[in-house]
Amino acid sequence: MKKIVKGLVPSLIFVFVFFGCNSNPEKKETEDTQPASRQLKTAFVNGDSLHYIEMGKGEPVILIHGTLNDYRAWEMQMDSFSKDHRVISYSRRYAYPNSQVVNDSADYSVAIHAKDLAEFIKSLNLGPVHLVGHSYGAYTALLTTMDHPELVKSLTLGEPPVMPLLQNAPGGDTIVNEFMNRSIFPAAKEFRSGNNEKGISIFIGGITGDTGFYSKFPPEVRQAMMANILELRGVALSKNAFVSITCPDLKKINTPVLLLTGEKTALLFNAITDELNKCLLNKERAILPAATHGLEFENPAGFNKIVLGFIDKH
Repeated sequence: MKKIVKGLVPSLIFVFVFFGCNSNPEKKETEDTQPASRQLKTAFVNGDSLHYIEMGKGEPVILIHGTLNDYRAWEMQMDSFSKDHRVISYSRRYAYPNSQVVNDSADYSVAIHAKDLAEFIKSLNLGPVHLVGHSYGAYTALLTTMDHPELVKSLTLGEPPVMPLLQNAPGGDTIVNEFMNRSIFPAAKEFRSGNNEKGISIFIGGITGDTGFYSKFPPEVRQAMMANILELRGVALSKNAFVSITCPDLKKINTPVLLLTGEKTALLFNAITDELNKCLLNKERAILPAATHGLEFENPAGFNKIVLGFIDKH
């Protein structure tokens, strides 16, 4: 199983962002169209600049996006969350409009983003904060909480890809292999050859069963995906994109955790969340109706109600 998980890293990241980035084609504002209350700001973190927006007053809530997304991913959460909280959405390293350049390196890891997040919280004098993460952003938030529990008041995990936990999941090998053979392997070939857009198209076709699905997206959606391709290159060429987290590691977390999955999400994400649920001690689990992996995009009203309810309890 260990070999399967390691081989999954190069391309699996796409599934964690496809539905999130594209399942709701509603308005995607750019920095040029942001209203005054959402002026794009910059924080200097670990030798580089990360862009973010913030709204509201109260206990701080930080929203952490998945790969191929950026700070704009949380458009449908900002207003609701900012009514009673200081809500911040930032672009992780390599995401639009940050200017970092990805070096083709085997050292790329989610640990980089966890380190950034901890320093981001410190740089703005925010802690302790409520962290709300989706997909790879949820993995980032989880690792940050493990390394810096003093910075986190509550943690919401929206289907984090904690791949190593599948080593102990019943039928884990079968779940991973079926997913890999259906979409990951053929897409990975294109990414390794530098054919990023073709790889995305093949991957999406494998996920949906419709080889022409990608071509149905409007140009602005495809453009947004390509604007965030840099991080994906780092992940694709890394052997360590996902830090190993074990059940004993998770049992040490005392921070309240919300495990949120979509009602119609893939078996892969349910299997991972099942393992998280077994290992975490101070946790709640919720299912978001009418949603797959997109969560905050596919059912924003339901997402906001569930997550804000959890945050307000803690």
